Amino acid sequence: MTNRPFRFGVSLLATGSRSTWQARARQAEDLGYDTLQVPDHLGMPAPFPALVSVAEATSLTVGTYVLNAGFYRPALLARDVADTALLTDGRLEVGLGTGAIAAEFEAAGVPFPSGGARVEGLARTVAEMKQALAAVGVPVPPLLLAGDGDRMLRLAAREADIVGLSLLSATRPGADPAKVLDDRVSFVRMAAGGRLSALQLNLFVSTVSVSGEVDLSFARAAAPDLPEEHLLSLPGVLVGSARTIADRLLDYRETHGITYLSVLEPAMQEFGKVIELLR
Repeated sequence: MTNRPFRFGVSLLATGSRSTWQARARQAEDLGYDTLQVPDHLGMPAPFPALVSVAEATSLTVGTYVLNAGFYRPALLARDVADTALLTDGRLEVGLGTGAIAAEFEAAGVPFPSGGARVEGLARTVAEMKQALAAVGVPVPPLLLAGDGDRMLRLAAREADIVGLSLLSATRPGADPAKVLDDRVSFVRMAAGGRLSALQLNLFVSTVSVSGEVDLSFARAAAPDLPEEHLLSLPGVLVGSARTIADRLLDYRETHGITYLSVLEPAMQEFGKVIELLR
């Protein structure tokens, strides 16, 4: 389907001291990652200053994966995006999502609307952020919009440069993860229309194991009642030899056009062995 080269991102989950943080970023670069990403959860790093620090120490692209749009006023977000893009020499990638954890909204003192209202709010944030950046003459950085539902993926297909596939619907009891992946990608293709060739498809990878020891804790946190067999069949759970996983990702690229993979810090070293086989 595409011969576009793979891209690989890793989300680091805690900063520590400046020297420690930058050393881990350099390690990610040495392992072959293209993008260092920071999530947006209370108790984790403040994304923008953390990314500026990474850009000082590496040549990596830096990105948010993903900002909770409900926490940000568009004009203030545009200000942070503009200066972060400047201070990272244009290496910023902006990932946005609706936010899905009600307890975080409550802790931040922010109302937690319905899913549909959150998507509508994200659409307004994207439009107003783009307008605010244009007003000050700042190019809009590559935009990643991530989600799973029809409304979210339709928005991403229309507005984003990168569509992030969370595939949460694959964790529903009785779901066939392979069919969910095929359905969600097909939906993006239909929604994108003439924009499809310009879009990059990103897959969130929750678990990687090339050593034989499989830690499903992150996947299980999203779906605590699913049997292990179901969790192991999720598209974002990669288990096997480095060669087996690399071949699976080559199939994802050939069959679905997925070329951008994002893993979590605990998998950084092991996934590095897979990256070696895909360069």
